[in-house]
Amino acid sequence: MIVERDVPITADDGLVLRADVFRPDDEKPAPVIMTLGPYGKGVEYKDGYKDKWDWLLNAHPNILPGSTKSFETWETVDPELWTKAGYICIRVDSRGTGRSPGHLDIFAPREIKDFYDAIEWAGVQNWSNGKVGLLGISYYAITQWLVAALQPPHLAAIIPWEGAADYYRDTARHGGIVSNGFLEAWYHRQVVSNQHGNPSGKTDPWLKERATGPAELSDQELRANRCDPVQDIVDHPLDNQFYKDRTADLSKIKVPFLSASNLAGFGLHDRGNHEAFKFAASTQKWLQLHPGRHEEWFYLNDNIELQQRFFDHFLKEINNGWDKESPVLLNTRRPFSTTFELRKETEWPLKRTEWTKAYLDSSSKALSWQTAGKQTNVSFDAAGEPVTFTSAPLEQETEITGPLAAKLFISSSTTDADLFLTLQAFSPDGREVTFQGAQDPNTPLAQGWLRASHRKLDTQLSLPYRPYHSHDELQPLERRKVYEVDVEIWPTAIILPKGFTLALQIGGKDFERGNKEGGVFRGSGPFLHTHKKDRPESVFAGKTMVYTGGEYKSYVLLPIIKE
Repeated sequence: MIVERDVPITADDGLVLRADVFRPDDEKPAPVIMTLGPYGKGVEYKDGYKDKWDWLLNAHPNILPGSTKSFETWETVDPELWTKAGYICIRVDSRGTGRSPGHLDIFAPREIKDFYDAIEWAGVQNWSNGKVGLLGISYYAITQWLVAALQPPHLAAIIPWEGAADYYRDTARHGGIVSNGFLEAWYHRQVVSNQHGNPSGKTDPWLKERATGPAELSDQELRANRCDPVQDIVDHPLDNQFYKDRTADLSKIKVPFLSASNLAGFGLHDRGNHEAFKFAASTQKWLQLHPGRHEEWFYLNDNIELQQRFFDHFLKEINNGWDKESPVLLNTRRPFSTTFELRKETEWPLKRTEWTKAYLDSSSKALSWQTAGKQTNVSFDAAGEPVTFTSAPLEQETEITGPLAAKLFISSSTTDADLFLTLQAFSPDGREVTFQGAQDPNTPLAQGWLRASHRKLDTQLSLPYRPYHSHDELQPLERRKVYEVDVEIWPTAIILPKGFTLALQIGGKDFERGNKEGGVFRGSGPFLHTHKKDRPESVFAGKTMVYTGGEYKSYVLLPIIKE
């Protein structure tokens, strides 16, 4: 392949972004696969992310067949494989990162306009066939939704792999609660470390120069030249213009896309891919649902073939039957199994879903298919142990696939309450059903969050199985007064055998469980909600009471699939 490094791309305000371009060596015009983001086009995967690279090779020693794996960077395609398949690969350092100067502001309109400009630049080069596609994981997926809403003329198709679409609901504030655990660590480890002008930046092994560019800025200069995402989120408790600027307008996304979601991506890499599939204006759209670690399935051979088949159709105009492909590609899961069966469906949620209420009974801490008769309640210490409601053994094999929701009647000893809901399943011998998740080795079936003062629903956008909170005003609680709240629980897919039980855990802090070695599994990895300014003990360490039975019909809504 032909490799060009530090290629200049001029944004509309005159700032010059830097890109690496990998082209097939036949010099024929070809379609483009592009990413733009902050992780560094000159930071080698096996150096900057050595632990993850080693895990990937150990788990899949035959991964990326036909490649020397010598040009890999984090969460982007392998240019060796893709140029062999007839594609041009372009990696752009986003403004303020790597070798591109400027102010670093993640997901901001300026960054997305830069992406637009880069797409349009690539679309008119003499080596381009005029069609640009986008493909990458996480950050490189989130920005796809954002730039697609701007409708760049040369953008022909996208594959957002495990991204997010709504900056408030998917990323920053789950149910109104600040999600700081991941953002704090991620931003400094993976973004600030690669800020343009960082004198401690990694060495680009291909350029033999610093991946963060030749400039050397002081700590004070670096801080002044970047945003502070966690502080920005804390400073903006409601869904205002700050979030809207960083949230894709799905009604303006019309480009064909394949949205790939991690079934155990709670906290970041699940909800947005489903929301975009359902609500984006595109008439040609597909949803793929898969298990596994965050970066894992992107690089597996079957999925690379899937990605290339999609792009062959839309970027090369090859009549390969993709237009006849089922809209939903679901990898089904069963307990304690590492094999997954691909099942093709025609819509999401599935039309044959039987939306089934499992009612809570606080007197027995049971989940039941019938409402509890007598009104009772149970309390838990919001800073302590949660309360768990458990079902009787399932009478037959049961599939739960789709989005979930809970309706709860609660009160608090303080003026607010954070609710952390976790759906679990257990075998007859008491083993919990967990899966390797995007960020956690023992991920439960589903999770959801809600701050009670954010309980207000947008009645136009809410669906019975997906409550949509407006997050446009705070509604504090009166102490010990009962309130009705609806909690969105992120989608799942599981086939449970007869005899297994379901459990709904309700707590006032992040889910966790112990293990035999004395450690703690969080369930959703680093996506924690522990910011002290956002969750002062005087408000969020009180007692929360759950009411059931009588007029308080608390329940969890399950998507039961019938054949």
